[in-house]
Amino acid sequence: MTPVPHAHASHRVWLGVFAIVVAVSCWPADAVAQAAFTWTEILTKFEATNPTLQADQIGVDESKAAEITAFLRPNPQVWATADQIGHNDEGRPFADMINVFGVSYLRERERKRELRRDSAKQGTDIAVSSHVNLDRTLMFTLRSAFVQVLMSKAALVLARENLQFYDQVLTVSRERLQTGDIAQIDLDRLELQRVQLESAVETADVNVRTAKIQLLMLIDDRTPIDQFDVAGPFDFAEGMPPLDDVRQQALNARPDLRAALQAVDQANTNHRLAVANGSTDPTVSVDVGLPILTDIWESYPAPLREYAGISVSIPLRVFDKNQGEKLRTELDVSRNQRLADAARAQVFNDVDSGYATLVSTLNLLRPYKDRYLAQATRVRATVTYSYQQGGAALLDFLQAEQDYRSVQLNYISLVGTYLTAAAQLNLAVGQEVIP
Repeated sequence: MTPVPHAHASHRVWLGVFAIVVAVSCWPADAVAQAAFTWTEILTKFEATNPTLQADQIGVDESKAAEITAFLRPNPQVWATADQIGHNDEGRPFADMINVFGVSYLRERERKRELRRDSAKQGTDIAVSSHVNLDRTLMFTLRSAFVQVLMSKAALVLARENLQFYDQVLTVSRERLQTGDIAQIDLDRLELQRVQLESAVETADVNVRTAKIQLLMLIDDRTPIDQFDVAGPFDFAEGMPPLDDVRQQALNARPDLRAALQAVDQANTNHRLAVANGSTDPTVSVDVGLPILTDIWESYPAPLREYAGISVSIPLRVFDKNQGEKLRTELDVSRNQRLADAARAQVFNDVDSGYATLVSTLNLLRPYKDRYLAQATRVRATVTYSYQQGGAALLDFLQAEQDYRSVQLNYISLVGTYLTAAAQLNLAVGQEVIP
């Protein structure tokens, strides 16, 4: 019987699927890891998921809800009175009862209600500015953690490259030992030196994992470390904006300074409200009286069958109980003005310190990029070649290797310091001035 072609095709398809499954299962964890997040993506996740920011936003919403309460009108009061209840000649205690119904309303003067509303709105403005300020400070923490991951990754790549380069030197040295070109003690010293490079790789790997854990905590993410990564430029840029421009931008953008100035406005409103609360508010009442029982109603003379009345009551300010609150709110205005001056001075201090740190870091980075990195690479390559040819001592090679690692690590550390200092300056200004 002739075999069915479709059976062979189906068999080949299943073999192909099985091969793919086996291949995927053999891939390392990094191969199936998700794409690395950029700074913009990390910032977006942070804004959407950070629990501290979310909790503070609820506080802003609570402040907005307080505006509704502050602008509520006083509720009117309704009352009823049953009068002329008692013993009479007929022995009917309710026969002569008259019911009086009334309603009263407190009339607030001197714009008390509007001032309470204004104070509540200004409190919301302060809460919003404080929320933006919290976002600013947490963003610096996030940026520092992001930079720490990039710096740790760069150090890990350098450590692995150094170990790979050193293994190549060891391979050549073992061949030289077989030919009698070097002594066994020299090879032993080289192999012992490898321990430091292995330790550097492990330390760098732990630093990468620790930095990722910190970053994952800030974005409230439970992704396994091996499946989480970030990517971004790890370098410095020339060019600094003028210090005077940076100062002016900070004065315009700093949310904590804005909150301090808003607190002065609220203190002034609270003082006006305290003065207004010292005024008396009249209560206007309207009442209506009529007998309930028909026979009693008919027995009354016509003018007394139904009646209505109006009254106005005003508290006598024999003792002013609001003097202390007036004085307290007046002093609070001065206190908030002093706090605003302190916040403004803090802005200048933060900007000047961040600017000086960034300029100093740039001054240190320039010679590294212009000379030191190339010189360290050239010295290591030259001494390594000379050592392998028998023209340099072992100690010279080890010293050149150590100098190369030191220069490279210093450069990585300085770039990380630059990126952190840039984030610090952005924090001081309240907006991004150094991308």
